[in-house]
Amino acid sequence: MDQPSHALTGKTLAWNKRRSLQTGETLAGLLFVGPMLLGVTILVLLPIIATIVLSFADWNFVAGWDGIRWVGFGNFENLLKDEAFVRSVRNNIVFLLTVPVYMLISMVLAVLINKNVYWKGYFKVAYFMPYISSIVAVAIVWQVLFQPSYGPINEFLKAIGIANPPKWIADPNFALISIMMISIWTSIGFNMIIYLAGLQSIPEDLYEAAEMDGAGVWVKFSRITFPLLSPTSFFLLVTGIISTFKVFDIIAVMTQGGPIGSTSMMVWYLYEQAFVNLKVGYASSVSVVLLLFVLLITFGQWAAQKKWVNY
Repeated sequence: MDQPSHALTGKTLAWNKRRSLQTGETLAGLLFVGPMLLGVTILVLLPIIATIVLSFADWNFVAGWDGIRWVGFGNFENLLKDEAFVRSVRNNIVFLLTVPVYMLISMVLAVLINKNVYWKGYFKVAYFMPYISSIVAVAIVWQVLFQPSYGPINEFLKAIGIANPPKWIADPNFALISIMMISIWTSIGFNMIIYLAGLQSIPEDLYEAAEMDGAGVWVKFSRITFPLLSPTSFFLLVTGIISTFKVFDIIAVMTQGGPIGSTSMMVWYLYEQAFVNLKVGYASSVSVVLLLFVLLITFGQWAAQKKWVNY
């Protein structure tokens, strides 16, 4: 009877020791990630919950907590009737067209620089500089370029025979296009660097085998480069579309949503409602709609990526 008893005691001690070790590792892990979890909870999760709650209220924070008046889905119903909000949503949807444009340009530049260009480092820095430059400095430079009367762009257009060039950011018909052009210009560098990193991961053996089979430049690009860059393209597509719904700084510096609301985006409209009109509840409902837009588009991309992304 003694031997089984000793064996059972040994197993119990080993199990207790293993459990104690696992508990210690868990506590150590929580200790390390605790500051991050605390920061995320205070700075991200709680504001999101507060925004969702306030979206059902009519509140001006100047009036204090006693001024909160619960209106249910009234804010969301008013959004559907708000022409300024609908216009900002439409502008955001049009702005999405910048993503495939700068992705295509970036991919082509990355392929060219990776294969057939000397001084690759110089071109990487040159194309990346607009992305890391201050958006205020970039906006001021483009304001000068787009100046309707004596700006360099219009002066050039007049010199080649265009008598009445566009007024760009001063024209409601061209203001959004002008902002889109600036966004494309500033985004090319980052996307190109990411595509260059993706190109480095493609094995050269595939290109050598394709050349032995007589494949040309286009066949190698369409059958090897483009499919194997699809994970990179998927990453840039998701992040790019999300970034288009966060456009604020370039509009705040250049147009303030004008002229006549032609460049107003959802984030700018949210800012106006919250900090200009002091309608915190109404602005919170805008942010909830913005969150839903981003979630729907992101989930849609994740569902579609199974059909075109090659891992």
